[in-house]
Amino acid sequence: MPNDLHCGYVAIIGRPNMGKSTLLNKLLGQKVSITSRKPQTTRNRILGIKTKDNIQTIYIDTPGIHDHSKQALNKIMNRAALSTLSDVDVIIFLVEAQGWTEQDDFVWQKLENVQCPIILLLNKVDLVKDKARLLPLIDALHEKHPGQEIIPISALTGDNLEHLEQSISQHLPVATHLFAADQVTDNSDEFIISEIIREKILRLTGQEVPHKAAVKVESMKMEKNVLHIQANIWVERKGQKAIIIGKQGAKLKEIGTTARLDLEKVFNCKVFLGLWVKVETGWSDDESVIGRMM
Repeated sequence: MPNDLHCGYVAIIGRPNMGKSTLLNKLLGQKVSITSRKPQTTRNRILGIKTKDNIQTIYIDTPGIHDHSKQALNKIMNRAALSTLSDVDVIIFLVEAQGWTEQDDFVWQKLENVQCPIILLLNKVDLVKDKARLLPLIDALHEKHPGQEIIPISALTGDNLEHLEQSISQHLPVATHLFAADQVTDNSDEFIISEIIREKILRLTGQEVPHKAAVKVESMKMEKNVLHIQANIWVERKGQKAIIIGKQGAKLKEIGTTARLDLEKVFNCKVFLGLWVKVETGWSDDESVIGRMM
């Protein structure tokens, strides 16, 4: 094995709505993880791969860690995030540059026994007009966590991400690259399709519906250079179904159209997307049902 090759896994963790998926997409230079302004957008671990010269960094975007986890779906999301911590070479922990919270303390407690390096990121510095306000927070965090590496960044604008990548690379072990140089994710086509559709539901519906919606691709086939996709959107109540369909089907048409445009960019071909909305009462609190839908 050439001793100049470096390869390793990097977990991106933090409480919900910290910009973890935005950070992953910015680091990779393309979209592999869906985003929205609603918390708990990410439900599964998303793998993103970046190969630059002799360094291959394998990022794992995780669901937001939170202590309100009574519902089965939330418990599964927490387990998905926490299960990565013992199998990675570096952890990057996102908090908001506006300040440390009790929820950040809850996440930090989960890191007490990890053996790998942790890089603490103060994200969303673009929202802090007076950058001098960051200094007291950084000083307080150094006092709270002595010796901890702290890097202010903006996942949205890319500010200081080059510094972050340099820091990560210093911790990656000497190892053969695990993926082809041009591969950016290991997600299946079905997973990518379902996530793009779910992103549109998140962005185009209200607060309650998105977290009770799941998307399952039922079929996909290429016919005459057109990719035909059939997918079900599952919700928990008839009222949620009505919201997603909308008046005379307008909302479902909007979801389908915006998803189809993204899918055509991903697959570089014409796409026919058929969507159906179905009800499965209480699916988000039944682990056996969740397993079929995610």
